[in-house]
This record gives sequence, C-alpha cells and structure tokens, in this order.
Amino acid sequence: MSCSALFTFNTSLSPALHRSLTLKHSKCYACVNVETRTHQKPSVHAKTSEEIIADEKKFIVGTYARAPVVLSSGKGCKLYDVEGREYLDLTSGIAVSALGHGDPDWVRAVTQHADVLTHVSNIYYSVPQVELAKRLVAVSFADRVFFCNSGTEANEAAIKFSRKYQRFLRPDDTNVPVEFIAFKNCFHGRTMGALALTSKEHYRSPFEPVMPGVTFLEYGNVQAAVEMIRSGKIAAVFVEPIQGEGGVYSATKEFLQSLRTACDDAGCLLVFDEVQCGLGRTGYLWAHEAYGVFPDIMTLAKPLAGGLPIGAALVTERVAKAMNPGEHGSTFAGSPFVCNAAIAILDKISNPNFLASVSEKGHYFKELLAKKLGGNSHVKEIRGLGLIIGIELDASASPFVDACRKSGLLILTSGKGNVVRIVPPLIVSKQELELAVKIMVDCLPVLDEASSK
Repeated sequence: MSCSALFTFNTSLSPALHRSLTLKHSKCYACVNVETRTHQKPSVHAKTSEEIIADEKKFIVGTYARAPVVLSSGKGCKLYDVEGREYLDLTSGIAVSALGHGDPDWVRAVTQHADVLTHVSNIYYSVPQVELAKRLVAVSFADRVFFCNSGTEANEAAIKFSRKYQRFLRPDDTNVPVEFIAFKNCFHGRTMGALALTSKEHYRSPFEPVMPGVTFLEYGNVQAAVEMIRSGKIAAVFVEPIQGEGGVYSATKEFLQSLRTACDDAGCLLVFDEVQCGLGRTGYLWAHEAYGVFPDIMTLAKPLAGGLPIGAALVTERVAKAMNPGEHGSTFAGSPFVCNAAIAILDKISNPNFLASVSEKGHYFKELLAKKLGGNSHVKEIRGLGLIIGIELDASASPFVDACRKSGLLILTSGKGNVVRIVPPLIVSKQELELAVKIMVDCLPVLDEASSK
C-alpha cells in the first residue's frame, strides 16, 4: 500500500497536517525531507525563534537543555511555534496536558473562576478545594487529601507523613523507623527529600549530602525488598507502579503485592508515586488499579489541573490521624482557582467511557508500533500500558527524537537516554497516532546514520 493510500482516512486532521501526508511527485520522503506543516494563522510574535532563544540564554538560569523550538499556542493535540509551524504533540508537556491544549471545559473552569476568586491561602476554607478533595476520595482508596503545588512537593509530604506516622505509633520509642526504600531507575523529584529518593546519581551528586537513610533496590526484586522491610528500620517504601522517567518499566502484581504484605507485617507505609502514571494515563484511573494492590499514600500532580501547578498526597485515615495542624502546609496549595480547574479535569477523566477509550487507543497504538517499528534492528522492545509507551532502542534516542521534531512530531526520551517515551494527550485520535507512527517510520534511518558514525 502506498503512503498516500494508507492515510486517505485522515479527514479529521487539520488541513496543514493533511497536506503533510500528500506525497510530492508520488514519492514517500524520509524524515529529513518531510514537508514543514505551517499553521494557517500568521505569527503574532515580532521576534523570531532564534531571537527568543538568545534572550532565554541571557536572562534565564541555565537548568534546562531545551529543544530549539519556541511554542506559542496549541489546540487539541497540536502545538504551534512562533513562526506558525505545526507539531503533533505526543509529550503532553511531560504527561501534564491530559485533555490536550485548550480543552473547552477546562478553559471555562479557569476563566470563570479567575473572575470569582483566585487565592486566599489555607488560613481560610474555600469551596473548590473541599469539592476536589471529596471527588478524589470518592474515586480512590484514600480517606483524606493534602494539597500542594507539584509532584516533588507531594513526595516531600509523603516523606514527612511517613516519619510522623511512625512516631505517632510509637510515642515513647526513641528508635522509631525513619529510613526509606526506593528503587533503581526511579524518579521522585528534585527538592532535597524527593531528590534523596531519586536513584540517578547525576541528579543527586551535585547537591550532596542529601537526606540520609535511603536504600535503592532493584525494581521488581521481591526478595531484597521483603528482607529490607523486615529489618524494622523502614518508615515507608516509595515505588512507581510504572517508572516513566526511568524508561517506562511496569511493576508486576507479584512485586507490588509482596511490598504490600511485607509493609503490613512490619508496620511501615507503602507509597505509590503516580505523578506521571496516574489519573487515566494507563486506561485505569489509577495505575495501581491494574494490579489490585492499594497503597497507604499516593502522590499525584502532573495532569491533575491540566497545566496549572498542583500536587496532592492521598492518604488513608490512619496516616491522616498522625498529622496535626501546623506540622505541614503551603501558602499556594489548593487555591480555589487551581482546584476549580482540577475538578473539570477529574470529572472528565474519571468517566468510565473516557478511560475505556484510553485503554482502547493504547492497545491500538502499541499494536501499530509493533507492526511498523518492531521489525527494525534498532528497536529492542515496545512496552507500556494505555498511553504511556516506551520504545527501547539499541542506541541513543536523541537523534531519532530530534528528527521526529524536525518532521513535526514531539516525543521524549527517558531511561538511560535510549528509550523513546510517548505520553500523548489522552484525547489523541487514532488518526493522529497513525500519523505519529508514519513520521517515526520515516525517521528510523537516522538511527542507521548515528550508529555508523
């Protein structure tokens, strides 16, 4: 089948994306020759991408190795740069924009509440914060919610809650468990406590000494984890049901169930970090639901408010009872403005029909990737659940990701740099996934070029 025949169905795509599939002179072009897709609206920016990038290098602290793209607007699964070029976004701002860009219900929630009430601090009560907490409790294992502003803050809260819980259980004991278990390839954040729980040395080493008392075990090693938990020194075990930054590795039910049982026996807490894999990303509302294993604390953030800063630690009643007023808090957390946006997101994603569509598209996407990319010698494995997908390569993924970006497709790297991470908006269409696969197929030759150098 010709490339043009394969994509004759894409009537729902934008005219610019549709044109990109039209073959010049009836030939299929490799990724380096793919036609640039241009947004129909003229750029409203006086400065070019190059000028803006130069300003960024002059005025912003250099903590990011950014791709050379200056994005200025978006709609659905499409993003546009300041020159008007169009990109198919399969990054979602690193798994944040679950409903894509400019979802009308989210926009309505944000714009209406911006005119009502934005911030009051946690000195006072506010309706959206309470309503969001009620909704989160209703659709999860949890009894109570603590709000914060990011994933790393949610994990910092979980650290504090875990240590306080142990002291609450043993008020007269001077030798309570205060240590933690985390797992290799994990990522829990960049603030000092969460950083101590993050295994990659290059994240931690510039800022050492970090919080002591963390042991990193092999992800999935049941025996080592159970033995360490039984030592009596562990306050909590932190684990991602699916490691996103670590390379899109999924836990097994046996592993998570063994952690649950060992924690129960030893009296320590089990913390699931679902900052990236939670809230519909897997086709389940919470990733741990796929395993039928439930934590004492779950940390959330990325997609919860659709791009506005929010984090949350969902806890059981026995954990919540350990905390007293003034022992933890945040000025900005749980603002009525952000929580109102989060309610709109949660109400949509928690709909069973929406979750079923994520699961269906995830299966379709993995099958399509296996069919079109699986036979390539550079592709070692295609893995994931729902719409969090990893493509492990036998070489650095960066040349491939760069080539895809130049061809109008945004994807990510993860793991040791050899894994392509794909976390599209959960509203992505099958046609958009098919277009993404076509671009990836066209860009595979860059891996041959990179390996020959």
